[in-house]
Amino acid sequence: MTEIPAQHNIHVIKIGGSQIDDRTFLAAMVETIQHIRKSGVRPVIVHGGGQEIVRLHDELGIPFDIVEGLRVTSDQSIRLVKMALNGIANLRVVRWLVNGGIYAIGLNGIDMGLIRVEKHLSGDIDLGRVGKITAVHVEKLLPLIDANLVPVISPVSLGHDGFSYNVNADHVAESLAIALKATTLVFLTDVPGVIIAGRPMRALAVDEIEDLIFGHFITGGMIPKTRAAVTAINHEVPAALITNLERYASGEGTLIVKSQ
Repeated sequence: MTEIPAQHNIHVIKIGGSQIDDRTFLAAMVETIQHIRKSGVRPVIVHGGGQEIVRLHDELGIPFDIVEGLRVTSDQSIRLVKMALNGIANLRVVRWLVNGGIYAIGLNGIDMGLIRVEKHLSGDIDLGRVGKITAVHVEKLLPLIDANLVPVISPVSLGHDGFSYNVNADHVAESLAIALKATTLVFLTDVPGVIIAGRPMRALAVDEIEDLIFGHFITGGMIPKTRAAVTAINHEVPAALITNLERYASGEGTLIVKSQ
């Protein structure tokens, strides 16, 4: 296994599916990636694609359910998930980057056996083709980063049973940041950070997060992001930042830090 050096200035950046529907966001994202690369940051992008998945299901009349924030993914649904994530969403992000002069390469968790998963169980509820990450193999990803390419990764991943699985993109970003020994895990959202009592927090300690979730101060889609940030910090990723695109380049947002 390739020895991965610590502190090699990799940022694993997760962008949401709704953001990649926004041409203004995509144009600004390209400028931001250009800017951070000039400062020596080596970005790895992980994306969702929820809106594309919903549109395909609606257009084809295929229903789906959401359980505990996870999309129940039937054998029929996984075909649409792969089309939306590996096809439409991934190609769109890569296209914008390449058109902006950035050499990007589209990948998914199945490519090179990058992300291996097992079937995710949620009590007695069968979520279908929803995966839980068990292993991340980044050895063949590192030469691409070293070649000055920007990997753009869809969260569709490979089960140990040989089937494709839908995986939460926040969890994929967290796991890649840990495996790559990234210097920073970044969650780009449509808000300037974690909002508590109407204002964005500059920093939160890892041992505050569950209490804030229990007290309904952190809700909705911010829950998996903060929990993923906590896991990354607890596995020696030096920094986790939840922010929007405008504040990311200046390092502003909500920094998740180790408890004192």
